[in-house]
Amino acid sequence: MEPMTIGAARFKEQCLALLDRLAPEGLVITKRGRPVARVLPYHQDFASLIGCLRDKITVRGDIMTTGARWNADDQP
Repeated sequence: MEPMTIGAARFKEQCLALLDRLAPEGLVITKRGRPVARVLPYHQDFASLIGCLRDKITVRGDIMTTGARWNADDQP
């Protein structure tokens, strides 16, 4: 389904009402017939990335070290 298209002036006048009934496909705002912005509904699914890769990544080796040996006391 195509998103609804609306002129910027009309969007400015009716912004809050349009946001209250925003469709899943969003809303395209135009100026002089050309698209300038797209308003999409916010989905809570995208808000939390914490834990989204659980059970999908395997850690191999020690991730707390680079494996390189060095001595901070050595002078050049």
